[in-house]
Amino acid sequence: MNITYISLDGHVELQKYRYLYFLIMLTGYILILSCNSTIVYLIVIHKNLHEPMYMFIASLLINSIIFSTVIYPKLLTDFLSEKQIVSYQFCLMQVFSFYSSSCSEYLLLAAMAFDRYVSICKPLHYHSIMTKRTVIIFLLLAWFVPPCHIVVPVIGRANAMLCSFSLKAIFCNNSVNYLFCVASKALMTYGLVVLFNLALFPMLFILFTYTVIIIVASRSCREVRRKAAQTCLPHLLVLINYSCLFSYDMIIVRLESNISKTVRFVMTVQMMMCNPLFNPIIYGLKIKEIYKHLRQLFYKVGVK
Repeated sequence: MNITYISLDGHVELQKYRYLYFLIMLTGYILILSCNSTIVYLIVIHKNLHEPMYMFIASLLINSIIFSTVIYPKLLTDFLSEKQIVSYQFCLMQVFSFYSSSCSEYLLLAAMAFDRYVSICKPLHYHSIMTKRTVIIFLLLAWFVPPCHIVVPVIGRANAMLCSFSLKAIFCNNSVNYLFCVASKALMTYGLVVLFNLALFPMLFILFTYTVIIIVASRSCREVRRKAAQTCLPHLLVLINYSCLFSYDMIIVRLESNISKTVRFVMTVQMMMCNPLFNPIIYGLKIKEIYKHLRQLFYKVGVK
């Protein structure tokens, strides 16, 4: 069986700093796993957190773990290897997993925005609308719709002819588009459809939803405004942070030759570390009920 290998040429002075890179990224990966897992654990074991909003938060944090696990193990191995290569088949699998989890994040944030809209704008109907069945449907859509979209271009590129075997990245992402001899117009058009369905449309929905929430809250009593600020601000911070990082990944491919290797490397590392760490920190500190249980957990650990 013929196996095609792709070299990952996005590393900067790897021979000189390989052990420093490895230590930093390993520390980051451990922090991502521990921080996200801790918040998920608290949501699972405490019954007062078994509500739609917390279920969506737990799903978002699980998605961050998946997102990181798609990248970090292979990256850590590359830091200690003499050659940074990856088989073309594994590269496509990484592209599929990376963008599936990335797009799931937008759909989960959209579900959370709808949950906050119902809670603040239609409080009397909240429990009749946000039922267990509704939550399950939203979660299934968030987990399965992106893979169904992403699998099409991945399969379409599986047997495509390659004219380049060098990827200007440290893991497989949109840069694989520059490996092909001929760009498929059909797949490029389909990619725009995927981008709209899984990123732009959810973002527009989220912005519209929070605009309505802000308008309703501004016309309501102080307690409603406090509730809106307390529960919506963390979601908006996460959305802004993730949108900036996701936009970077989309734009960087278009600037293939107009950005230095060092800047590309630093921005990629920042994208890989910031969002998976940002989410549990924001939700752990800004969501009152989660923070309360988190503080109790650390108090018990400190006493022991």
